Amino acid sequence: MRTRAFVLIFGLSLVSLLLLDTASVWARATSGGSRGSRSYSSPASPSTTPSSPSRATSPTQTSPQPMQQPSARPGIFGGLMGGLAGFALGGLLGSMLFGGMGGGFGGGVGLLELLLIGGAIFLVFRMLRGRADARPEPAYAGAGAYGSAERGWSTGGGGAVMEAPPGESDLDRGLEHIRGMDATFDPVGFADWAKGTFVEVQAGIVRRDLSAVQDRLTPQEFGRLQAQCDQLRGARRTNRIERVQIGRAEMTEAWQESGQDWVTVYFVVSLVDYTVDDSTGAVVEGATTPVDIQEYWTFTRPVGPKPWRLSAIQTA
Repeated sequence: MRTRAFVLIFGLSLVSLLLLDTASVWARATSGGSRGSRSYSSPASPSTTPSSPSRATSPTQTSPQPMQQPSARPGIFGGLMGGLAGFALGGLLGSMLFGGMGGGFGGGVGLLELLLIGGAIFLVFRMLRGRADARPEPAYAGAGAYGSAERGWSTGGGGAVMEAPPGESDLDRGLEHIRGMDATFDPVGFADWAKGTFVEVQAGIVRRDLSAVQDRLTPQEFGRLQAQCDQLRGARRTNRIERVQIGRAEMTEAWQESGQDWVTVYFVVSLVDYTVDDSTGAVVEGATTPVDIQEYWTFTRPVGPKPWRLSAIQTA
């Protein structure tokens, strides 16, 4: 009896975690993607943390409190699932060693319970091991749009990569390397372009169609975010994103690797983010009041004056 109760509790816990993870898809553009060799490291935070985006009037407004670093390796289940797996394994061993000792299968653990618990543990550990072994490949950009001629952002120039003097920050060194192949690269102008990309990507999530901004996303990121839109459509739900106010957009990282330029932009944004049921119009996720968010958006391109594409989003 106790074994059957354990199986039931374990199964319900697993289902609840799956449902919690599924619910996370009903938000704006979700975290994920590739940051090359930095995919499992936290993005560099700005030197100071801004005030609330709803009150920010310029990118220079700050507060003295340091910003919380995002998780280094975000995942679907995290440590909670590992704990459940350990709990299940302990329960199984305990039942076998103590509940069934002297009575065999008939006195403690039934064959069905053993199969169910063993199968669940196998699936959990296989999933966790797959997450640990997975390493995303760097996302490669193609023809796209940072600096389209219509926006006056054309890039050009070239030259050898210059070694930055010692004592400069990692961001300064990365910018020197990028400018070595694209002398006209402007971090402030790029941050302004990134603001527009932020707004237009969120608008694509609302439409449940990202084809209008496909040229601003790496193929991997387009596939990931379009899958989110497809899930929304399949569930007959629509994500509403309204009253977007970007209080801060600041470049915090720049580097080169494997023939690619990479930059990360830190956003502080106030917005309304909620999801409605298409049939009833009822709010099923989020709220109709503004919330403040902090996110890091990473962009990449082949080195030189080439178009930039979004490759990853991380929530602070």
